[in-house]
Amino acid sequence: MERIGPPARFSGLLAAFSAALLAAGGLVATAPAAGAADADLARNGSFEAGLDGWSCTGGSGAVVSTPVHGGTSALKATPAGSDNAKCSQTVTVKPDSTYTLSAWVQGSYVYLGASGTGTTDVSTWTQSAGAYTKLTTTFRTGAATTSVSVYTHGWYGTPAYYADDLTLVGPGGEPVVVPAAPTGLKAGTATASAVPLSWTASAGATGYNVYRGGTKVLSASGTSATVTGLAASTAYSFQVTAVNAAGESAKSAAVSATTTAGGGGGGNGDLPAHALVGYLHSSFANGSGYTRMADVPDSWDVINLAFGEPTSVTSGDIRFSLCPAAECPGVESEAEFKAAIKAKQAAGKKVLISIGGQNGQVQLASTTARDAFVTSVSKIIDTYGLDGLDIDFEGHSLSLNTGDTDFRSPTSPVIVNLISAVKSLKAKYGAGFVLTMAPETFFVQLGYQYYGSGPWGGQDPRAGAYLPVIHALRDDLTLLHVQDYNSGSIMGLDNQYHSMGGADFHIAMTDMLLTGFPVAGDQTKVFPALRPEQVAFGLPASTQAGNGHTSPAEVTKALDCLTKKAGTSCGSYQTHGTWSGLRGLMTWSINWDRFNNWEFQKNFDAYFGS
Repeated sequence: MERIGPPARFSGLLAAFSAALLAAGGLVATAPAAGAADADLARNGSFEAGLDGWSCTGGSGAVVSTPVHGGTSALKATPAGSDNAKCSQTVTVKPDSTYTLSAWVQGSYVYLGASGTGTTDVSTWTQSAGAYTKLTTTFRTGAATTSVSVYTHGWYGTPAYYADDLTLVGPGGEPVVVPAAPTGLKAGTATASAVPLSWTASAGATGYNVYRGGTKVLSASGTSATVTGLAASTAYSFQVTAVNAAGESAKSAAVSATTTAGGGGGGNGDLPAHALVGYLHSSFANGSGYTRMADVPDSWDVINLAFGEPTSVTSGDIRFSLCPAAECPGVESEAEFKAAIKAKQAAGKKVLISIGGQNGQVQLASTTARDAFVTSVSKIIDTYGLDGLDIDFEGHSLSLNTGDTDFRSPTSPVIVNLISAVKSLKAKYGAGFVLTMAPETFFVQLGYQYYGSGPWGGQDPRAGAYLPVIHALRDDLTLLHVQDYNSGSIMGLDNQYHSMGGADFHIAMTDMLLTGFPVAGDQTKVFPALRPEQVAFGLPASTQAGNGHTSPAEVTKALDCLTKKAGTSCGSYQTHGTWSGLRGLMTWSINWDRFNNWEFQKNFDAYFGS
């Protein structure tokens, strides 16, 4: 959120994601001749059978008829900004044996390699092959190795590469058989939105798929998983299958579990089915003018006081006061302000303190700062009799330390301490505590492509940094309303970039939250979907309020697509469902909407029949 004009921040942030530089070269290994008893073990290495046997990340692979090295087909794989277009297959091998891996490739920065060898994994590459060039490497399997993964890949953001006639020559291993269905599936103690599951391992399995009501919802490498994003007080049925290179087993016997009541954030049940959320400039003035609390129309269901700000970036000590009369002519007295808050609450409205904003950088880098945050925010809530907290951390407030790569178990102090602080506030104020968040797309949906500094460093450590906070607090979260403005183009689940200002952007960004997505493209680290009643999307109230203003007609299109029959007003983007329970809309800001003759509020009221 901003005080005056929209920042040009996002374009600078995206610039940090220029293609990573290659640090070292490699030499093509000279391989010994294979023995007479050896065979080519690669399946469909000539790609004459399409992609049969191959798996390519992010849908990056395709079979083409030109250019080819031999036969009539070859692989074409296209890297993206966060995807190196890795195409791989698992091959059965023998322990303690030598293998020769070869392929013909064309393109810039093309890699050939093998992993899971049980000894030293190998790879080789060419920096620039204008015509088909042969890559070859060798490896020896470990004493217990029975399968390896062979692969090709390109480099991030570079043009497509081609591969053909890939071979893996060496002694064949015992054939892999499809594992048996898992047994012993059990459901643990359910919460309002999640059910933990566990089961007995299946011999020969390399992973497991979890099904809810017959639909696959996640994959697991071990014998336990937690299904999240569930509705409260709802019965669910779960099954599990085992998978390996040979295929997927039959489904296990089903187990049923029922979620508990009342989850999804304090005060969630007190909000109307469709809520209008807005920020009220209470502590400062800008071109929109000052609006008294008592003058906020009844249409606004959640009023976020902007802003509580720290005494210093790292102090954790948050302060809030009304705008001085010299800056805000017409500002009410503190007594009148408190009385107006009580009147709003008596009418069923929620009034929250919003922490941060564009200027309020908050870094809880120490436990001392964490404790100061809890104490000072509690004082603000108690002083004004507020219903809860809105987290609007922007800029450099949240970032991920190098090596903090899993949103499910964060280690960065600013992340861990924020989670701990909010949980302390929730515990102090109980079930009625309202918790909302207003991150920018850079800190949430961009996590589909980038997370933190990345596996090789060099990325902006703030990318996706809200994801661990949202995930850890999802059972306490009342409402997430991402700022779909002041944003660069963001890749959606269709692997296309979407730009702000029209229905398409809100549809794509909201679909990601309600569907879930693999973080940084890693299918083993999927950010689970939020429940629709936990989600709204945020827009500027007017063209003066921020970049990315969306006309009322386009807002209506987005709502139609997301909440009504699939395909309605969706344009070129196809959602993964429709969610009539989508909570509503957020705007920056109430003041700017008043300045613009309440256009945003009127459109919301007309759509939802208020």
